[in-house]
Amino acid sequence: MEELDRRIIDLLCRDGRMSFADVARETGLSTSALHQRVKRLEQRGIIHGYRAEIDYRSVGLPLTAFVSLTPIDPAAPDDVPERLAGIPEVESCWSVAGSYAYVLKVRVAEPADLEDLLARIRAAANVSTRSTIVLSTAFENRPPLIP
Repeated sequence: MEELDRRIIDLLCRDGRMSFADVARETGLSTSALHQRVKRLEQRGIIHGYRAEIDYRSVGLPLTAFVSLTPIDPAAPDDVPERLAGIPEVESCWSVAGSYAYVLKVRVAEPADLEDLLARIRAAANVSTRSTIVLSTAFENRPPLIP
């Protein structure tokens, strides 16, 4: 990947709503040349979307937790992501190596909601759970250092 593409990605990661004119100015490209580069990055699947950053406390979801999952029956099909896809409180689902099979990032309004969510996760995916509640977030979703 060219250094110029890395710079474009870095700028868009920091502010996905940055205008093409501003990104072009920061990179030394014309607006049309920048537009072509961004379109190529999108077509190659390097940039595959743009999203809003939400203040979850303001929308009533102040409690974030990480939930580690272990299958009750290790011989059962590995279909946990499909079983949990319809549970909207599950923000992220990662297959991991180590003591657990999956780690989820979930957001809910209060501890009672987390308790209910854990019961639904256990029932839907036939797993045992271990939870870690986030007390504070120093940083999240930082732009990556692209080599």
